[in-house]
Amino acid sequence: MRTGFGLLAALDLRLLRLLRTRGHSPGLERTVILYARTGENGLLWHAIAGAGALLAPRDRRLYLRATRAVLLTLVVNSAIKALIGRARPALEELPALTPVISGRSYPSAHASTSFAAAQALSQALPGPPLFAAAAAMALSRPYLGVHYPTDIVAGAVLGNALGKLSP
Repeated sequence: MRTGFGLLAALDLRLLRLLRTRGHSPGLERTVILYARTGENGLLWHAIAGAGALLAPRDRRLYLRATRAVLLTLVVNSAIKALIGRARPALEELPALTPVISGRSYPSAHASTSFAAAQALSQALPGPPLFAAAAAMALSRPYLGVHYPTDIVAGAVLGNALGKLSP
């Protein structure tokens, strides 16, 4: 009989396989890879916040807050990854579609920084497109085979919380 953890791990693996085998075409994979690259270290979100700070000076403090939220989230995420030490997925028949910076998987930094940014930027910009972009960034990771679904859920929860709490 499986424990709760065993059931969760089996579901995690099943969802990963589903995301790695459905909805793939060479063009879509290239697009997802390019989008995911903009999420490295929160680059996309820093660019949005920087543009906002330049184009909307009256809201500059909100955009700078978003930048701080992304940086704080990246630091906290890295510390948790070092503490947990979960290895990235390794599906022999479905290799990852993109290289990664580290072998640590939990939680997803792409998901955490994206949700932190969406939360912080939603003070100055419409929230639904920001959260849709954050969700797409998070889902890109198991689609590309570099994170388990639970990694992105944990990252989204962490990022959302830090996005709310960041000074």
